[in-house]
Amino acid sequence: MELQATQISLSFLLVISSLLFSSASNSDEFVQCLTKLSKDSAPTISKLIFTPKNSSYTEALLYSINNLRFTRPTTPKPRVIITPTTESQVQSVIYCAKKTNLEIRIRSGGHSLEGLSYVAYVPFVILDLRNFNKVTPHVPSATTWVGGGVTNGELYYRISQATSDYGFPSGLWGNIGVGGLISGGGYGMMRRKYGLAADQVIDAKLIDVHGRILDRQAMGEDLFWAIRGGGGGSFGVVLAWKVNLVRVPRTVTVFRVYRSLAQNMTNIFYKWQSVAPRFPKELDIRCNGQIFLSENSTRPDKKIMVMNFESLYLGRVDSLLKVMLKQFPELGLVREDCFEVSWIQAMVFFTNLPLETPPEVLLDKTALPRFDFKGRSDFTAKPIPVQGFEGIWDFMFQLPNGTAMLQFTPFGGRMSEIAETALPFPYRAGYLYMINLYALTDVDQANRLQWVRNIDAYLAPYVTSNPRSAYVNYANLWMGTNNPRGRTSYARASKWGKRYFKNNFDRLVWIKSKIDPDNFFCHEQSIPPSTAQ
Repeated sequence: MELQATQISLSFLLVISSLLFSSASNSDEFVQCLTKLSKDSAPTISKLIFTPKNSSYTEALLYSINNLRFTRPTTPKPRVIITPTTESQVQSVIYCAKKTNLEIRIRSGGHSLEGLSYVAYVPFVILDLRNFNKVTPHVPSATTWVGGGVTNGELYYRISQATSDYGFPSGLWGNIGVGGLISGGGYGMMRRKYGLAADQVIDAKLIDVHGRILDRQAMGEDLFWAIRGGGGGSFGVVLAWKVNLVRVPRTVTVFRVYRSLAQNMTNIFYKWQSVAPRFPKELDIRCNGQIFLSENSTRPDKKIMVMNFESLYLGRVDSLLKVMLKQFPELGLVREDCFEVSWIQAMVFFTNLPLETPPEVLLDKTALPRFDFKGRSDFTAKPIPVQGFEGIWDFMFQLPNGTAMLQFTPFGGRMSEIAETALPFPYRAGYLYMINLYALTDVDQANRLQWVRNIDAYLAPYVTSNPRSAYVNYANLWMGTNNPRGRTSYARASKWGKRYFKNNFDRLVWIKSKIDPDNFFCHEQSIPPSTAQ
């Protein structure tokens, strides 16, 4: 079933070929339409449009493709890339795309695991929001507007320049786009204290399928609910978000310690899965597992399995050590492992950069490496037994060192206090942690994709079921896709929709049916309207 879901049928390729044959004229008409609608600023709009005829087209396309699996020559390319700077230009893009029968892919930071913000198998254009990059903190009200093209790093840095008393509970890596992150819920190192990024959104500015600019009051509470966790690209173009800032201490504590199998890693991690969701809300410890090479290994291939435990504590080191001694002494944390820093410097640390790196690096969207990979996610509601973990480690040893990673993200705290229907993201009380799995696919792709399928099957008895849950921001097209050649039935979409949203999927379909019944805003796993039978 999964293999079948990843293949494009011959008949579908024939449809694609016929569509692409006429796409050149569509592209020309689209550009002419944009130019005509922007005639008062034609010189400006021309600098914001990139077609394959432009020498800078490839640079514009690759600018924020963060999964190199979609940079290959066989990947479909957009007919046009448009990087608007004004609301009216976005309205024109929507109008002209509808007029010329081109689909839109909306790109914020370009971190879709399946390329859903910049790849399509029909003629399409990319609406790139990179120029909507303003952050305007208002410290007296502890709020800020955040442009739809802003990255985590830009948001964190701009907040830090305005105040040392507030932060925002967004994602970890600095180059991830806030727009896409919030659209799927968005978690970071303060989720146990303040919940998701989407939990802090109090207003938004969205352009709908009719070109109307809507704020929260104008769009209504249903649509406002849907865009905060229902996944990007389904309901319109969010130009900006208004969010609450959250209190942070002037000094926080971070650490990252490593434990190998020889250092009792399995038993330490077994204890972690039970205590991490019950720590004080101020403490988050997430884990990353990977294979390394070591001369001290007793294996012939010199591989060792290592788990790093990395943490943000919203307080001083003395207080942290007391908590650890009481609740998690097995880790053996000592003062020398810990660093007291400002909140903004902690965000540099969790961007996986050296702790002493100046925070200005957060403004650099190219500071981090990009990889060719396949990922997938799960949620757990009960502890995994030791033998279950030992089987996972066996899978990790099957690949070369450094080519696969496991991530474990604990919930609890504030996450358990919010109802599962409060937002489309349903994973609140009762969930222990999320599992993310990545494998590099730059070489030996077929075998590594099969490895992902195999470990995915192995995990099934240990994770949630009926439905087996997944996180929409870690899109996985193996779970199912919309019909690429016509309308998508509710039954077909439910195969992946229920896994991302549980019963919240039904409300999302109902909202989509009201605001975009003709399914203009779409992609392989966008929310379909209920009329699409």
